[in-house]
Amino acid sequence: MTAASGQRMSVVALSGGIGGAKLALGLKRILAPDSLTVIANTADDFEHIGLSVSPDIDTLVYTLANLSNIELGWGRAGETWTFMDAMKLLGGETWFNLGDGDLAMHVQRTYRLNKGDSLTAITGDVCKALNVGARILPMSDQPVRTQLRADEGWLDFQDYFVGRQSEPVIHELRYTGIEAAQAAPDVIDAIRSTDTTAIVICPSNPLISIEPILAIAGIRDAIADASAPAIAISPIIDGNAVKGPTAKMLRELGHEATAATVLGRYEGLLDAYIADPRDMKSLQNTGSRVSMVPADIMMVTLDDRERLARTVMDVAAQLVS
Repeated sequence: MTAASGQRMSVVALSGGIGGAKLALGLKRILAPDSLTVIANTADDFEHIGLSVSPDIDTLVYTLANLSNIELGWGRAGETWTFMDAMKLLGGETWFNLGDGDLAMHVQRTYRLNKGDSLTAITGDVCKALNVGARILPMSDQPVRTQLRADEGWLDFQDYFVGRQSEPVIHELRYTGIEAAQAAPDVIDAIRSTDTTAIVICPSNPLISIEPILAIAGIRDAIADASAPAIAISPIIDGNAVKGPTAKMLRELGHEATAATVLGRYEGLLDAYIADPRDMKSLQNTGSRVSMVPADIMMVTLDDRERLARTVMDVAAQLVS
């Protein structure tokens, strides 16, 4: 895709979870080949039965490789569950499902990490092997882990999200390891590159998907100082999360669950903010100088993903013209 001036549009997107992967797929489908770089949240990563699992990276990989399980909404298409059935018979942990095909991803990642390979290198090789057609960069090669404090104490994110189905009331969250983590190779260079024409913050949960990325030293500053315009898409519509526990978490942490609240969390970063038309009045009342763009941000079908991606790129083209 090119801007009105004829400039080729090259995008760096920040993503975590299913919503981010949906928009990333829409962007991939409308952009020229090799014009999309996705910086993936890795604070959801965890170690399960001895394996290194990277849920947000894998969601992006499967989605962009057209291998995602549409029926389940997560995991790999055509999955079988022989491994999990055998684990159940053995009395093993089965609260986090690992399909037989998906298991190969985690085994290979763990094997290579134990050999000393970086998560960036492993992810790059996986993308090549599965013909992802976009560059996926982990936010960091050092481990960062999102934890949430509930009444019973601190919970690892996957325990809260999958094991407890997001039911515990949370009072605080933290990104353990964030102080020692560095941006993965090429992350900051991609943001600052003069070839990048748009930085897109996908409609992912700001607390657990986007802010861990922004908390890595240098990344937030790089976006704020970048020559490319930054555009975010709201994950909230009229007080409700498009998907997942975003609204619940915001309220429990003392915030209003609104598109305006999410906008405020990206203070100083954005040139444009795309949100549902029902949220325009409250956004305009914030006094923000960010350009507010009303749009249908629901992505149910593949056409929806492409439509929203085109809206994002139209906004970007106007900002760079």
